[in-house]
Amino acid sequence: MKNTPNFIKTLVKPNGKGSGRKVWSVDLETVWLPFFTATNTMGDTRIPHEALGAPLRLTYNPDGSVKFSKAGRPVIKVAKDISDNVKLVRENFIAGLQNYASTVINENTEAYKEQVKLCTEAGAPLQAHDKAKLDEAMEKIVQQAIDEAETHEHSHTETESKEKELVTV
Repeated sequence: MKNTPNFIKTLVKPNGKGSGRKVWSVDLETVWLPFFTATNTMGDTRIPHEALGAPLRLTYNPDGSVKFSKAGRPVIKVAKDISDNVKLVRENFIAGLQNYASTVINENTEAYKEQVKLCTEAGAPLQAHDKAKLDEAMEKIVQQAIDEAETHEHSHTETESKEKELVTV
């Protein structure tokens, strides 16, 4: 089997950088803007300068008025040219991950199968624990619903009895 490509190795290493506005869970200011400026510089993309210069835009209603969220804040979106290119990168990135996994499966089938087996075995106790906790929680919810229904039925029956007493007196 070949060695793992460096770009794959760097994908799985933490880097500890801060964050700001996210596009596809990746920071716009420190990742996407420098990346797309670099791809424009190299002639790989042709994202308009105004999209890179003003990547965040107000959203407008069909009547042309500024759109506000239910919380009363103006709705901000990422410029379409940037979001379209992020989508393209995302699709290509996913294809690259799938291709890498497929290559490893094909070139190192037995070791891959062993990893799947080890992961499945290691995950089984966690899944069993979560299932038991969920079953326990669901039983409590059902019992609470039964108790509430019985309490409501009992109080409703008492009210009817008192009403009958008032009528017969």
